Amino acid sequence: MQGVAHIEPGTGMLDVEAVRRQFPLLNERIGGRLLCYLDNAATSHKPLSVLDAMDDCYRHHYGPIHRGLYPLAEDASRRYEQARAAVARFIGSPSAERLIFTRSATEAINLVAAGWAQPRLRPGDAVWVSRMEHHSNFLPWQRICQRTGARLRMIELRPDGSLDFERAADLYGPHTRLIALCHVSNVLGVVNPIREIAEGARAHGIPVLVDAAQSVAHLPVDVVALDCDFLVFSAHKMCGPTGIGALYAKPEHLDDMEPLHVGGGMVDEVDESRSSWAPSPGKFEAGSPNLAGAVGFAAAVDYLTGIRMERVHTHVRDMTREALRALAAIPDMQIYGPADATRRAGIVTFNLTGIHAHDVAQLLAERGVAIRAGHHCCQPLMQHLGVPATARASFALYNRRDDVDIFIDALKWARRAFV
Repeated sequence: MQGVAHIEPGTGMLDVEAVRRQFPLLNERIGGRLLCYLDNAATSHKPLSVLDAMDDCYRHHYGPIHRGLYPLAEDASRRYEQARAAVARFIGSPSAERLIFTRSATEAINLVAAGWAQPRLRPGDAVWVSRMEHHSNFLPWQRICQRTGARLRMIELRPDGSLDFERAADLYGPHTRLIALCHVSNVLGVVNPIREIAEGARAHGIPVLVDAAQSVAHLPVDVVALDCDFLVFSAHKMCGPTGIGALYAKPEHLDDMEPLHVGGGMVDEVDESRSSWAPSPGKFEAGSPNLAGAVGFAAAVDYLTGIRMERVHTHVRDMTREALRALAAIPDMQIYGPADATRRAGIVTFNLTGIHAHDVAQLLAERGVAIRAGHHCCQPLMQHLGVPATARASFALYNRRDDVDIFIDALKWARRAFV
């Protein structure tokens, strides 16, 4: 099984050096320095198993999906559906047919917004999101509410970044038609109590959509345990390729949902006056499917499964704890989100008083440290925090303690440049 070589003998812990050897870009020098990559919440690097799987697909197995009767096409179709099954297993889906391949988590949310929510929303209805949502899980609902006359409601935050349910008394009220929340905030790192929210929503017949883009790479995710109605995520944040994501949905919602795109491959029958769609998942995958992307996606989840997500989670949590501890010791430091690393995924967002986040990120880049600075596609959250931007370091399975030390040393050096 993949990943066995990535366990430190006698400890059961992740062997980070063995992991890093599987990621070619982490072993290259950029500007004379080895890359200290701490922008994993934006996108992750790819192991050799993913690169090799995609290369092998293009070299030896590439053909049209569900369109040819010759051996190469049948082989390509089989590999595409095997990839769907692998990704579905990774999130605990009871069947592969509940998983739709999309271009991204963003497209998956737009599919639910336009194909499922819009036909059901009426003036006076409510869709709830949280203050911490990425624009991808905010703008689609804002637009659909504007089109239908429904109201977009906001779950506000407590000072530690957790959801303030006391200020969302109508969350499970009679006008609520959907609750759409991130599993993990891409800014605050906070892990939201999705299972508890879904339990409360189910008691009132309210569907729940989960944006799992930041959780699937760091936490064990099981859609049955969460009992969510929809779950979306992207391959590129979990060691897979760009340009492919996934939507999980319960069968009753897939049956009722209209496709976002129409065209080749998703139809049952077409004539001059009317058309009917193919069964799910085909009706949501118009056009030529991304075979190599699907194969790479499957290779990524196989890689993570071999290492075991519990082990990944423990390692990333330890990196996060060390970073939080070291940041807290730096003068003039503002850290956003929970102070307890057990309540976070691998994301640490901060500001240095009097220094713009962009300046911090640029100075760290001179030391070979890659972090993110800006509003992180979360402008409603930045407005709540009262800042135009923040700096963000985010960890993955291939980061090591040295990365934390290099990051902190570079940050202290950057602070001295402004003192």
